[in-house]
Amino acid sequence: MGYVAIKGGAKAIEGAEMAFEALRTAEGEQGTSISLNAIENQLRLLTSRIVSEGGLYHPRLAALAIKQMQGDTLEAGFALRAYRSTKPRLLETPVQSTGNMRLIRRISSAFKDIPGGQMLGPTTDYALRLMRLELVDETPEVFQNMARRFLKEHAAGDSLPDTFPKVLDSLRAEGLIPALSASMKNKPEQAFDITREPLVFPVSRSAALATMARAETGSLLAMAYSNMRGYGDIHPTIAELRVGYLPVLLPHPVTGEPTEAGEVLITECEVVAMYEGAEPGELPTFTLGYGACLGHNETKAISMAILDRALQKGMRDGPSNPSEDPEFVLLHIDGVDSMGFANHYKMPHYVTFQSDMDRLRATQMKTKGDLHHAPL
Repeated sequence: MGYVAIKGGAKAIEGAEMAFEALRTAEGEQGTSISLNAIENQLRLLTSRIVSEGGLYHPRLAALAIKQMQGDTLEAGFALRAYRSTKPRLLETPVQSTGNMRLIRRISSAFKDIPGGQMLGPTTDYALRLMRLELVDETPEVFQNMARRFLKEHAAGDSLPDTFPKVLDSLRAEGLIPALSASMKNKPEQAFDITREPLVFPVSRSAALATMARAETGSLLAMAYSNMRGYGDIHPTIAELRVGYLPVLLPHPVTGEPTEAGEVLITECEVVAMYEGAEPGELPTFTLGYGACLGHNETKAISMAILDRALQKGMRDGPSNPSEDPEFVLLHIDGVDSMGFANHYKMPHYVTFQSDMDRLRATQMKTKGDLHHAPL
């Protein structure tokens, strides 16, 4: 690509930045700034999206990015990802078991009764999508009353267990899904680090999952939806959808023993798809898809699980549609990459466009000459 250096624009650029900042501060309530605490908690699903797409679990910094970028999710994810790249990596966690999650939500669409029971948790799935106009003028008393009511009813309910069994364990015990091999139990596949290793095709399943874990939610949904509605045949059932806090274990600096250093909010989805033919001498089983991402983002986790199943099929049998093609999917779902390439067209392309015009003018002149000398 050809670009040209532009001189004399510093003052205009400073003015553009000032105008952007002026719009951010123009309508503050009584001249005050929206607090990071309000963004992090009252816009928690937006914060979760930025945490996931930025690839850094730091809700406070995600809230700052949202505030700084005036709610632009792609720019906020870009800023958080750029910040992460400046920090050293001190330790790496061992493989974490999501069976130890402290759950706030857990459902299954495969079974009505699951081990431990369904746990609807915080969701709008069963509510009407109607505008609540009373939210226009909320008062501090409304917040306080809601907190009292919730704590009173929650305290009166039954206490929840620390963890819940996985739904897939019962299916695996019955032989309806593939059994875990001994090598997988004892030595899991080395996790692909998308922040340090480039995607080189063909990719491993770990690399595909790592790429999707910080992909843009809308891009994942669009790819998965294309498969669901006909450009593919993955119509899964959600065996289990989990939202909760996963303990993060790190080696103790003295003993080396795994020690809980904190917890991160994650969303995990495991889907069961139609069974396929097995190898000779083996019984057919359901096929599986998996999705997990930082924060509370169920749409992303479900879309990721569907695409995981589609990509497994494509990598095994060859892709029959775009959503089964690893190169097509994995190279087009990163919001930061996509935004960067789309927005680069706003940069000066004066040289290349001048060249395009010169070629068009020359072509027009040649065409006029040919028409002038063409026999009637």
